[in-house]
Amino acid sequence: MGFTDKIMRMIVAIIIGYLYYTKVISGTLGLFLGALAIIFVITSFISFCPLYLPFGIDTKEKK
Repeated sequence: MGFTDKIMRMIVAIIIGYLYYTKVISGTLGLFLGALAIIFVITSFISFCPLYLPFGIDTKEKK
């Protein structure tokens, strides 16, 4: 997972967290997006997204 991919995931997770905290999103949608935000944060920290494997996606910068 590339640096840009990690940053974008973290930004999306922060936005979702903020929207949930301010109660703009709630209920089932809020829980679903909250779980997605947690997954984004975890995959950013471990630099691996399991969904990229079957699709052959690689966002790591080539040297």
